[in-house]
Amino acid sequence: MSKRDTYKYELKDGNKVLYVGITNDPERREQEHRQNKEFGHMNIIGNRTTREAAENWEGNRIGTYMDNHGGKTPSLNKNESGK
Repeated sequence: MSKRDTYKYELKDGNKVLYVGITNDPERREQEHRQNKEFGHMNIIGNRTTREAAENWEGNRIGTYMDNHGGKTPSLNKNESGK
């Protein structure tokens, strides 16, 4: 049985989604992001889940974002897939 140790999150500025990601340590990850990204807050999405389920969510969430924003990824996600 896989461990449910992965968090899903978005970095936001107000209601605007700037970044979509997953982590097993939200506090550490937020501090890492604050070193090189400007955003208002980190929003944890749902409950902890398995790494596999979180990776699926991340891909789907970025895909939905792109569908709703003319093919553009969230502004702070780096590559074409948005990850």
